[in-house]
Amino acid sequence: MAKLYVGLVHYPIYNKRMDVIASAVTNFDIHDISRTCRTYDVARYYLIHPLEVQRDIIQKIIGYWQEGYGRVYNPDRSDALDRVCWRPDIEAAALDIAQQCGQRPYIVTTDARIYPNTVSYGFMRKQLQEGDRPVLLLLGTGFGIEAETMKKFDYILEPIYGACDYNHLCVRSAAAIILDRLAGEAWWEKQ
Repeated sequence: MAKLYVGLVHYPIYNKRMDVIASAVTNFDIHDISRTCRTYDVARYYLIHPLEVQRDIIQKIIGYWQEGYGRVYNPDRSDALDRVCWRPDIEAAALDIAQQCGQRPYIVTTDARIYPNTVSYGFMRKQLQEGDRPVLLLLGTGFGIEAETMKKFDYILEPIYGACDYNHLCVRSAAAIILDRLAGEAWWEKQ
């Protein structure tokens, strides 16, 4: 079985005017996605942001729950945050995984659009279950990862479709849905 990693990308991403920006790290994204990652046994959750001031914010938030009162008050949150780390860019996260696993990961992302290298959740789930090459699943903040960066990825997962034409999930909800599809129990096979 291949190891699964998650990265939350804050740069290069689009804002609503389609300008390339670096979005701010949010406390909710750190806590909620780390808990989802822990639930689905994700090996590491990378917060990807180039600015050191944002790294400092990440370390302060995580530090509160890892040391002292926060760790005692809520050990479950501390456990989930054990898998969180900061990296300045996508390549640094991929290199970290390659050093841990001895091979470069597949880099997979999501988007609300279809690309030539778009794959199904079934395809990617099979790669995780039957393969040995690690997978770095990237989630974009803002209005998605910049187009030129998207072209560099190995695979792009098909969009998450709801029951209507509205398609703008918050990243925390998308992370939970995607991780359940890729690493959750095969509930459809149960009697």
